[in-house]
Amino acid sequence: MFQSIYRAQDFWWIHLHRLTPLLSVSAMSWKLFVVLLVGFLAWAHHAFCPPKTRICGSTGGPPIKGPRIKLRDGRHLAYEEHGVPKERAKYKIILVHGFGLSKHEASIANTELSEQLDIHFVSFDRPGYGESDPDPKRTIKSTALDIEELGNQLGLGDKFYIIGNSMGGQVVWGCLKHIPHRLAGAALIAPVVNYWWLSFPPDLWSQAYHLQLPQDQWALRVAHHAPWLVYWWNTQKWFPCSSVVGGRPNFTAPDLKIISSFGGRSLHREYAMQQGVYESLHRDMMVGFGQWDFDPMKDLDDPFQDGRGSVHVWQGDEDGLVPVTLQRYIAEKLPWIRYHEVPNAGHLFAVADINSRKAILEELLLVGK
Repeated sequence: MFQSIYRAQDFWWIHLHRLTPLLSVSAMSWKLFVVLLVGFLAWAHHAFCPPKTRICGSTGGPPIKGPRIKLRDGRHLAYEEHGVPKERAKYKIILVHGFGLSKHEASIANTELSEQLDIHFVSFDRPGYGESDPDPKRTIKSTALDIEELGNQLGLGDKFYIIGNSMGGQVVWGCLKHIPHRLAGAALIAPVVNYWWLSFPPDLWSQAYHLQLPQDQWALRVAHHAPWLVYWWNTQKWFPCSSVVGGRPNFTAPDLKIISSFGGRSLHREYAMQQGVYESLHRDMMVGFGQWDFDPMKDLDDPFQDGRGSVHVWQGDEDGLVPVTLQRYIAEKLPWIRYHEVPNAGHLFAVADINSRKAILEELLLVGK
């Protein structure tokens, strides 16, 4: 019996010595796996998590040079005033800038109509842009409430007009939904559409969606279905990012002509993104193409049924960024909107054409009564 026990001990001792190299290799493999895992997690954190926002006025952040108001939640909103002094102004208009721009996008204020009609303009940096604090909880509704508070603190009266360009047009939709009682009139210039508004017929949606560059189709899918990937998608080097984020939008010939007239100037782009691209450009994509709390074609009513105001949509028929077919459909579903289609015009028609800017103001303030 004892011989059997001794033989068993010898057997396991001998084989344990044989397994020792294998165990050492296994331990080394495990250590290598841990090292690789830690390395991957470090890379993933760097790739997927945006860098800390450089908030204006904070240590190491950009300086605050212009006026700002303090909002209900402690954030600050930067603004700029144009036109005649508000004390003698007959009309007061808040301007909402587009994607990658800022309060300096106020060319519509630079017309002789400002003096002729006594117009006071207020432009502002949307949250995360320019000198306005970021809003990690930003939604279409929250920006509309920011605008209402801006009007209150600047003393623009019970009602004011609002004009939104491109991505700023989405903000105007939000104002029509959430603060219609504060509006005297509204104009949306080439407003960006959310392809996931359910009222779009599937065939029309599909046709318009596939007019976009393939890289933009993917970027929009990410923004809608996986917003937590937006930063990585637009900063990685494996696939093309959004053409707009990358500075190569799908501009058509009319737009390229306008851009060439600027001689390559950045139009204050550095100022607009000085706090970082995540809380400005990327947040815009997540909000603009994410899940909305309403569908404009289904959930909006005419805020001016008494005839004391009007809503206008202006759209170029050669816009390469916003399909004209979708804009026409929106206007058809909302017959109270006054739809203006500009022939031979792209996305930027209101930037350089003074006649278009004058027409927008005249229709909003005079004809639209």
